[in-house]
Amino acid sequence: MNTLLMLLGIVLLLAGLVFMGQGSGYFPWPPESFMVNATRWIYYGGAIAVVGLVLIVLARR
Repeated sequence: MNTLLMLLGIVLLLAGLVFMGQGSGYFPWPPESFMVNATRWIYYGGAIAVVGLVLIVLARR
């Protein structure tokens, strides 16, 4: 169970960071993505990354 939580936490953390990068324009790939330079994706990505961090912390207990 801890391995599954850790894996899910890492995936969510990475996805959240990618969303934040696309929303802020630092990671504009693919160039025609609707997420590039859209500020709301910075917040969505931050929330997803926080959930991922919480899962990682829970898995390490």
